[in-house]
Amino acid sequence: MLIRGRDTGFTHPHASEITPRALYEGRRDLLKLMAGGVLAGGALGNTWAQGTARPGKEAALPAGKSAVAGAMTMEKVTAYKDAASYNNFYEFGTDKSDPARNAHTLKTSPWVVEVEGLVKKPGKFDLEQLLKLSPMEERIYRLRCVEGWSMVIPWEGYSLSELIKRVEPQGSAKYVEFVTLADKATMPGLRSGVLDWPYVEGLRLDEAMHPLTLLGFGMYGEVLPRQNGAPVRLVVPWKYGFKSVKSIVKIRFVEKEPHTAWNKAAANEYGFYSNVNPDVDHPRWSQATERRIGEDGLFAKKRKTLLFNGYEAQVGQLYAGMDLKQNY
Repeated sequence: MLIRGRDTGFTHPHASEITPRALYEGRRDLLKLMAGGVLAGGALGNTWAQGTARPGKEAALPAGKSAVAGAMTMEKVTAYKDAASYNNFYEFGTDKSDPARNAHTLKTSPWVVEVEGLVKKPGKFDLEQLLKLSPMEERIYRLRCVEGWSMVIPWEGYSLSELIKRVEPQGSAKYVEFVTLADKATMPGLRSGVLDWPYVEGLRLDEAMHPLTLLGFGMYGEVLPRQNGAPVRLVVPWKYGFKSVKSIVKIRFVEKEPHTAWNKAAANEYGFYSNVNPDVDHPRWSQATERRIGEDGLFAKKRKTLLFNGYEAQVGQLYAGMDLKQNY
């Protein structure tokens, strides 16, 4: 959530209009993994794609239907061309069209995620190991951005808790910190001073363990496009989109609340929890309504923002007794 506060002088980049998706050629390095039989369950197909041709832009990533409560909204899915061309990924630029235009430089292979800190079994997981860790599920989640726009996206992945249970957090671990790639050679946005790089986000351990918190490897039945956070990202559907970090390279278990990227940039605007709350405005705009991307452009009638982005029944108990305006 966000609360009103004094002006810090921080200027948030303006959202641009939806632009055509940049064209890419070739398939991702995950093709090699699939050819080797790494992605088990391929015969299941994708529940979202039944009767619908998948985009055909990236390598296929088969997944079975999720049994997690709240994981499958019945809302209309956002068009792939919009979800893959209207993005926040500041490592590739602050304009919404920049990631699709610039992220082709991102090298997704080899890829290693290091798990460290207060765990009994720290280690390094390459992409193949992560893909083998648990069967792929499809989940259709709402995504709500702090800037007032939203999407509905079919994701492929599995609950982050599967990885957390594997590394066995120590009793003193209270938070999980996520660190993303910061490669100046391939990420032109790092030359800007808009954030303190690398991008860092965090969750309370119980939030990270919640079954809705997704370790994502794909969307729309295919592996993640680079501009959407390839090859592995987080999806936390009840929080504003900037909590769903992209291109993760490190997961650290800690005792104290992590200092996150946007909180360091503008603490009065971006708190640690960042739960979607229509009753608490951003200091410079209302969060009471949202615009669904792909619905008649700027002239579409705005819809009311739902508490916890519509996932109150699943996650509300995590915040029982908390002041959701103080803990924004």
